Amino acid sequence: MSSDLADAAETAVEQCLRVTPDESVVVVTDDKRERIGEALYEAATAVTDDATILRYPPADQHGTEPPAPVAAAMAESDAFLAPTTKSLSHTRARGSACEAGARGATLPGITEPVFTTGLDADYAAIDAACDDVLARVADADEIRVTSPAGTDITFGVGDREWLADTGMVHEPGDFSNLPAGEVFVAPETATGTYVVDGTMMPHGLLGKGRELVFEVEDGLVTSVSDDAVREELETAAESVGDAAYNLAELGIGTNVGVDELVGSVLLDEKAGGTVHIAIGDNAGIGGETDAPVHLDGILRNPAVYADGDEIDLPSA
Repeated sequence: MSSDLADAAETAVEQCLRVTPDESVVVVTDDKRERIGEALYEAATAVTDDATILRYPPADQHGTEPPAPVAAAMAESDAFLAPTTKSLSHTRARGSACEAGARGATLPGITEPVFTTGLDADYAAIDAACDDVLARVADADEIRVTSPAGTDITFGVGDREWLADTGMVHEPGDFSNLPAGEVFVAPETATGTYVVDGTMMPHGLLGKGRELVFEVEDGLVTSVSDDAVREELETAAESVGDAAYNLAELGIGTNVGVDELVGSVLLDEKAGGTVHIAIGDNAGIGGETDAPVHLDGILRNPAVYADGDEIDLPSA
């Protein structure tokens, strides 16, 4: 194992999760992320004798529930780490584990370069940046986002709570993505247009001048300019109907250590000075929509207004 992988895994286990010798740790991974899973397992075993690693075949879609034994192990652990090809962040398994008192972090779509780069961060600075953004948006009724690419969309927050992903997962039930760094909300409604010109699955980093346009009305995406994204949503809609088109999330990146987009949604959505907007499931982040899909798109150079006042966005 490379020293970079080992160092990043140590940061995740000892700094982000602050695992202690008397705790149980479960590492959940799949066949394509085995090396990262093994690095985290070895870092966990350096701290505690009660560490387990579970591996299963990669899922086809983000948000697919893991096998039942994996979900049970997560819920019975003190802490879990999940480096997987497809995201477990918005699954019932992850939510149930946190409700049972486990704390944990998911690393959806993680690659070795993103793992070693994203975990080489000043998490105290990320925590402070999250606090600054939360102070500006937490009491706002309405958030408007614009961008040079043509975004102009307004979100009604309603009674939904803004959350922060700081990477500090120290208390029972705490949850974070790693790499971390965002402030986000599951809005009650949204209307307008947003234009993704950064990163979006299944494409990764969009080439210069390429833009994906989404029209939103009353909280539902009504038009998608991209065939591949539209097909993913149509597939999800076969089982859940309009829930697949739910405008699920508004997020603001607060990782001041990320100064360029690399094509990984996991890392790029955290970049300071960006906004990401997601479609589909938000039941795990304060919303009410269950869907087998959660597609994030990253916007470059956005402006964010809280009840009409532009806020300062963190930047590297």
